[in-house]
Amino acid sequence: RKLSTFFDTELAMALLHLVAASIAVHTFFVAAERMGAAVSVPLQRRVFTDEGSSDADDDIMSMKTAYFGEVMIGTPRQKFLVIFDTGSGNLVVPGSDCTSTACTQHSRFSHDDSSTSASTLCRGMHQSASLSFGTGHLKGTCFEDQICLGGACATGNFIATTEESYMPFANFRFDGLMGLGVSTLALDKTFSIISQFTENHALRDPVFSVFFSDQEGETSEVTFGGVVKDHMASELFWVPLTSMAGYWEVQIEEITLNGVRQGVGKDIRVAVDSGTSLLAGPSVVIKELLRRVDVNPDCSNFESLPKLGFIIGGRILSLTPDEYVRKPSDTVCRFALMSLDFPPPSGPIFILGIPFLQKYYTVYDEPNRRVGFAAARHKGQEPEVLVEVGAPSTEVALAAQPELTVQHLAKDVHQHQQLHPKSGSTGDFLVQQPFRELQPQLLVDSKANSNSGFLAVTAQQSASD
Repeated sequence: RKLSTFFDTELAMALLHLVAASIAVHTFFVAAERMGAAVSVPLQRRVFTDEGSSDADDDIMSMKTAYFGEVMIGTPRQKFLVIFDTGSGNLVVPGSDCTSTACTQHSRFSHDDSSTSASTLCRGMHQSASLSFGTGHLKGTCFEDQICLGGACATGNFIATTEESYMPFANFRFDGLMGLGVSTLALDKTFSIISQFTENHALRDPVFSVFFSDQEGETSEVTFGGVVKDHMASELFWVPLTSMAGYWEVQIEEITLNGVRQGVGKDIRVAVDSGTSLLAGPSVVIKELLRRVDVNPDCSNFESLPKLGFIIGGRILSLTPDEYVRKPSDTVCRFALMSLDFPPPSGPIFILGIPFLQKYYTVYDEPNRRVGFAAARHKGQEPEVLVEVGAPSTEVALAAQPELTVQHLAKDVHQHQQLHPKSGSTGDFLVQQPFRELQPQLLVDSKANSNSGFLAVTAQQSASD
């Protein structure tokens, strides 16, 4: 009996250990699934000069920069090169049903060739979506499918175009657009890529970060699910969003020249936009800055021009003359801030585009309604020193919580993709109006007959299908 009792006890203990081990393994995999990953998508940089502009005053607009990388859609995966655009809300790629010239010369998504593809409504009961730009338009149908960024995949919705105007889309060397705006800028939350990746536990943290470089030997990238410490040359500080309408929009406290407050641009909102080639702001502010900075057209005072700064979150984020002046030649200089007047309620607003994002590393955190800024670290360059102009406001202090873990993501753990460069890409303004504010007209009055490539987008859904 004692021997029997001994074996019964041993068997019970063994079973308990087995159950405990099984629970531990299950817990580990559940935690791993919830943890997700942090993946970096490398970007190609292309600088394009628009030779088609007939307006001599548009020479600063003729020089454009674009950053684009790979996204995979479907099963098996179909590859597309897209702009990762914080100023719009949806993933848009050419569809196989599109016979427009702008579609046929790019990669097109074939829903028939994807075993995981399914048609879905675009918004409400509408079966198609139309997007109108300042220089063109497109129309498409909506699908649900597997979407992969690096090694992270999730099910999400996107637009496959059925029609694209020749201008400007035929001139693009990338295929489409990956909208990374706040989820309210998407057709609905199922079209917000970050929201879908977060809900599918594909990302370690519900954030993404942008690092742009203008150096050939340095990799630009968008990191989904984390922050790369190696890209930061200063502390990361957080600034609260001023609106959840769709833009990554924060407040400019004031504009400075050489660190001196100018009484200009007080309390104007600013959108951080990775799809914008230049810098832009309300015409009345740009006109005054042009007068005060006083860039000589022949570049004779270039060396004495001041630093142009924006007070954001209690710090001066400044640009040097090399960053806010375009020099087509040593004797031609142009102030590179463009006048841009958005009507209320979207405006007035500044747009800080690629020149700003090349200098400052940015992190986008929708759940906590904030944007993070740090001086970017570039090879062989002295990093920008952030100047504090006083204690941050209560709102800024609150935005700093909760803490987001900053990870050191070594290059060998980045899930990079290998890109095969395409030559001659254009870069344009890609600014989408929030859907709840849509109006059937252009947002921005661009110069007539100017091939500036400015894309201010409105959108509407078609119920014709």
